[in-house]
Amino acid sequence: MTVASDRTPLDRSFFDRPVLEVAPDLLGRVLVRRTLHGPIEVRLTEVEAYAGEADPGSHAYRGRTERNAVMFGPPGHAYVYFTYGMWHCLNLVCGPEGFASGVLLRAGEIVRGAELARTRRATARGDHELAKGPARLATALEVDRLLNGTDVCGGRGAGREAPMRLLAGDPVRPSEVLRGPRTGVGGDGANHPWRFWIAGDRTVSPYRAHTPRRRGPTRRPDTTSGRT
Repeated sequence: MTVASDRTPLDRSFFDRPVLEVAPDLLGRVLVRRTLHGPIEVRLTEVEAYAGEADPGSHAYRGRTERNAVMFGPPGHAYVYFTYGMWHCLNLVCGPEGFASGVLLRAGEIVRGAELARTRRATARGDHELAKGPARLATALEVDRLLNGTDVCGGRGAGREAPMRLLAGDPVRPSEVLRGPRTGVGGDGANHPWRFWIAGDRTVSPYRAHTPRRRGPTRRPDTTSGRT
């Protein structure tokens, strides 16, 4: 288990940069989730970048809607969406306000609160699978749409600590970062090499290319895929 040495909350300037700068720089950072039962912390090991209205793979590609409005707001906030009628995925908004770019948190290592994460991820075959995939990460951290719009920049609200914040942690060296196409993204955005992960880390989720949907019996969704 990796313990973060730098617990300084990252400020908004960290997120107020182009998405392709922020995404790889998130690797090794630690997201703290404050729950009613105690804190859960995850060291980020895999992310994907989405470039808003310029990116066919993004939820914001066709413009602002009630669902994606947070993406068009200030950087440093959480965008949480619900998919397949049963899973949530967690993203962090970055770039200048109005550009709707964001980073999907795909996987990580639970470094604190593993006992709490296990109660939500009882089917995990080991702690390395607790947050291996975006839906699994959100489930392990007790993230749902109630956290949509949460400021993760170490702020406080209503006299209490914010439910999520991002710590500086231990950013990885560029030589340790790999990149490739995003998981499950098709069309014009299929080949963008905007997925970033820590080389050799066993918490990283497997890559799966986009598969066109077919009509027929409902299949269990793949909780290791996601898009924003």
